[in-house]
Amino acid sequence: MTLQTIREARSLKVNEGRTLLDNAQRENRSLTAEESAKFDAIKGAITDLEQQEQRQQFMDDADRRSIGTPITGNTDTLPELEKRASLLAVVRAGMEGRALTGADAEVHAELERRHGKAKHGGILVPLSAFEKRQNMTTTAPELVATQHRADQYIGPLRDSVLVQRLGVRTLSGLTGNVSIPKAGTGLSVGWVEEGQALPESEMDFESVSLTPHHVGGITEMSRQLIQQSSPAIEDLVRQDLSWAIAHAVDKAIIAGTGTGGQPLGIINRTGVQEAELPETWADVLAIEQMLAAVNINPTGWYTSPGVLTALRGILKAATAGSEYIATAGRIGDLPAATSNAAPVDTAILGDWSQVLLGQWGAVEILVNPYAETPYRRGGVLVRAMSTVDVAVRHEQAFVVATKGP
Repeated sequence: MTLQTIREARSLKVNEGRTLLDNAQRENRSLTAEESAKFDAIKGAITDLEQQEQRQQFMDDADRRSIGTPITGNTDTLPELEKRASLLAVVRAGMEGRALTGADAEVHAELERRHGKAKHGGILVPLSAFEKRQNMTTTAPELVATQHRADQYIGPLRDSVLVQRLGVRTLSGLTGNVSIPKAGTGLSVGWVEEGQALPESEMDFESVSLTPHHVGGITEMSRQLIQQSSPAIEDLVRQDLSWAIAHAVDKAIIAGTGTGGQPLGIINRTGVQEAELPETWADVLAIEQMLAAVNINPTGWYTSPGVLTALRGILKAATAGSEYIATAGRIGDLPAATSNAAPVDTAILGDWSQVLLGQWGAVEILVNPYAETPYRRGGVLVRAMSTVDVAVRHEQAFVVATKGP
C-alpha cells in the first residue's frame, strides 16, 4: 500500500467513527452495545493504519535519502537539474504523500540548503519551474487516449498578466532585507572669477529598500489531471500555478496598498507625478513632457482596455487625414499594454525599468488532498507561495493619469 492509500483508508475510518458518535449525540443517548463494539473495532483499525503510515513514511524517507543526493559544492549543476525537474511530479508526490526522487529531490534539497526548510512540509521548486519549456511543445498530445485533447484545453477567461513584461527589473535569490543606495542631491557647481573659491556642497544619499512580502494562490486540480504524464498537462499545471502568483504580483506592482501584507504599488507612492486622463493629442504630449522635464525616457503605457478604446476613437487633429491618438498597441509613439487587472479610468506612463521586483528564495508548493469539498470530487488543492517585494528607484519616473472630477 502507498502512503496515500493508507491515509485515505484512515480518513474513511475516522469519518465512520465520527458518524457513530454524532448520531448518538444527536439523539441524546449513549452508544448501544453493538455501536460500542463497532466503535472499538474502528478505533483498532485507525491505530493499525497509523502504525502502517509511520512505517511507510520511514521507508519513503529512506528511499528519498538513497536516491536524492543534495548538491553541496557544484552549483553549476543546479540549472541542469532544474531542466529535468517536473512540477507535475512534485504535485503528484504531494498528492500521494510520498517522498520526491531523482532531480526533483535534489533540487528541493539544494533549495532548502540555500533558503532554509519549507514550512508545513511544503516542497520547494525554483522560479524557473514556472517558465514554459521549449521542449514541451508537442503536436496534438492526448490527455487520455482518444478522449481528451490537451491542445484543445479550454482555460478560464483571465486578466492579462503584463506588468512584468514591460521591463520591470527582477532581483532574485535575495536573503534578508535589501537596501539599495540611491543618490539624492548632487554636486553643486558655479562660475567664479579668477581667485574666487568654488561653491561647496555635500553629496546626499538615500536608499531604496526591499522587505519580504508573502503572496500565494490556491487552485483545485482533478486527481486525473495530475496523474496524467502528457507533456501538455505539465504545461497546464505550470500555467495555472504561475498565473495565480503572477496575477497577484502584477496588481501589487501597480496598486499595492502597502498594508495587509501587500507591497506598495506605483499609484500609491509619494512622489509619483499625477495628471488627468488624456482627451486630446495635446494632453498626451503634455504627459510625455512631464517625464522629459525630469530626464525620463518612458518605455510604455499601462492601462485598461476601456481607456485605450476611448483614445482609439479620438483624432489627433480635426483635419482631413489625421491619425487617431491610439491604436490597438500604441498610444502616440509609445507601446501600450492593456489588462482588465489595471485600475479603472487610469493610465500610467513611465520608464518601467525603474521598478524593482525582489524575489526571496523559491516557490513553495503544498498539496492538500483532504480538503473536504475537493475530496468529495476526487480533487486536490494545490497551494503555491512566494516571497516578493516591489520598489521604485525614482517615483517621478511615472505619471499616473486618472479621470478628473
